[in-house]
Amino acid sequence: MIQAFGLTSNSRKDFPPAVDDVSFEARAGRVTALLGATGAGKTTALRLMLELQQGRGLTYFRGRPLHRIAHPSREVGVLMGDVPGHPARTVRGHLRMLCAAAGVPVRRADEVLEVVGLVSLRDERLGTLSRGMDRRLGLACALLPEPHTLVLDDPADGLSTRESHWLHGMLRAHAARGGSVLFTTSEPKEAACASDHVITLDQGRLVADQEATEFARTRLRPRVAVRTPHAARLAALLAKEARTAHRSVEVVREGGNRLSVYGSTCADVGETAFRHGVLVHQLADEIGDMGPGAGLFPGEAAEAAEDPRAGVTGSETGEFLGDGAPGVAASEMPGGPGAHDDFAQSGSHMHGAQVVPADPKADADRAPGSSRDTHSGPAEESDHAALSPTAAPRAPGPLAPLPPPISVRSAPSPLRPLRYELRRAAGIGTGFLTGAAVLVTSALTAVLLARIGHTPQARLLAAWPRELPLPPAALGAGLLGALAFGDEFRHPALAADRGTVPRRLGLLTAKLVVAAVTALALAILVVGCDAEVLYLVYGRELTEVPADWFSLSASWFGLVVGCAWAGVLAAGIFRSTTAGLAAVVAVPILVVPLVRKALGEGSVRAAAGLPARLREVLLLQWPFGGERYLAGVVRVVAQPVGGALTLSLTALLCAYLLTALRSRVR
Repeated sequence: MIQAFGLTSNSRKDFPPAVDDVSFEARAGRVTALLGATGAGKTTALRLMLELQQGRGLTYFRGRPLHRIAHPSREVGVLMGDVPGHPARTVRGHLRMLCAAAGVPVRRADEVLEVVGLVSLRDERLGTLSRGMDRRLGLACALLPEPHTLVLDDPADGLSTRESHWLHGMLRAHAARGGSVLFTTSEPKEAACASDHVITLDQGRLVADQEATEFARTRLRPRVAVRTPHAARLAALLAKEARTAHRSVEVVREGGNRLSVYGSTCADVGETAFRHGVLVHQLADEIGDMGPGAGLFPGEAAEAAEDPRAGVTGSETGEFLGDGAPGVAASEMPGGPGAHDDFAQSGSHMHGAQVVPADPKADADRAPGSSRDTHSGPAEESDHAALSPTAAPRAPGPLAPLPPPISVRSAPSPLRPLRYELRRAAGIGTGFLTGAAVLVTSALTAVLLARIGHTPQARLLAAWPRELPLPPAALGAGLLGALAFGDEFRHPALAADRGTVPRRLGLLTAKLVVAAVTALALAILVVGCDAEVLYLVYGRELTEVPADWFSLSASWFGLVVGCAWAGVLAAGIFRSTTAGLAAVVAVPILVVPLVRKALGEGSVRAAAGLPARLREVLLLQWPFGGERYLAGVVRVVAQPVGGALTLSLTALLCAYLLTALRSRVR
């Protein structure tokens, strides 16, 4: 179960907090709805619960706060906003990447794809998915590690009625297996029908904590939906008769030819229209919201506008009901006094908690004996508690059962972060395109520098003009390193694991290893490509191996790998790809002048004999010519760029560790 105590967001300036002292429970085996209008604080409350936003209060998931859970994604499945994923990644590749992140078998991705009905779209890119398929993939991501708790932020937003029924059926199935489900919504009818418990927020404060049956009985208002081409005339007649009879009747124009009548019945409205010869196209008892102008269940308005048989817009189509009578749609009433008296007869049928519009196709899909015709009349006015909203809404098709629980390894594998990082980096073409652009740019730069002349051979092979702070290979490696964290903050893949990106040293180590290997491969390819192009254009003269190739190679590899690591660390600290790349460029532009000024020109000569002095002091005998390698490393670090890069990496690593410790302390 979920227990939230005193959730309060940090206020900004003179504005009150978006969430102020909110406490509630969401029990296991039940679906709980967090209801509120736009801006009521629903999303902020979820972010406080998941520790994605700073504030006060505690939230326990089965008795433990999220930061005390070893693997949060296995305990809490999260769907916040759009599906967290790069638009160029495939559906199956995205789920396989998350399998590695959660430490579950890779076959789980195919199992969940079958559950949510996305098997046929597994090779599609995320950026090409429709809104409904996007929501299905989001639910698949939440269900991937078989969590006990599901936390979803407005999961039915923008979905059609059919997709909304399917989604809430999946949530019901998860709760029926003993899980906890908490979702937010701004639709009172959706909350009353699709949940067992309703928690209402208003301006960041808790205003109601009720069972769904009690919520529907006390918070929802019954109304009569009328569709007529003479809406203004009928509204005036109804208001006049209400004043004459001293009755409290409220008539609201919903736009076009639609009226909502509060405080009356279908029979009374129908009799008034009949007496005055007003043509009525539809007359229905409905359960409205907490006031006039009630919206539709998500997706109904769009489907009503697209359905040529309906011919209307608004909530007169079949809809979910709260704790009240099913919607009753009147057949068309001919205008004039000679109309049939039974014009208020229902044209809709009830199936469970769902009202299905009466048409031949709907009747063909309905099981025999599963519905009955309902007639509007005076007796219905006092019978608005016949339906329980806790009944699960019927999905349009057979609901696929959830797969059985998976066996999760008790001890985390050290290769799990590495597998995740490899799938993340190889799942999209950004890295390959960046590498190709670096190779082409380096080759063209090398040819241009050779034509101009006056460029040392080492800089010529690296395509590094003196006018540029860094060569293209170093900039490309820094960009790839910055994307390692920057893409995750733009498209978070581990939302429940201590923020959008978990501050875990295992994940950082995996990113540094993959970035280093990528940078080394890029450095070797750039030198080889430049040498080959120079040989083809100018001959063998410019491609001879330098005498001090070892120290030059160490400096070259150290520079490229250092830039990649600086991009990784800076993007992880500042949560931005741009900030990571800016930190790489800042090393030669800002840090190098400071290092030169602080150390002076004699630093290279002072450090030249360091290996020999270490051997004398520590009585250390270097095996396999180790003194030579150590001298090469010292030479690299002693250079201005090498020293500045080392200093920057040390500062960034300390800052990253500090932020990791701070997040754990919180």
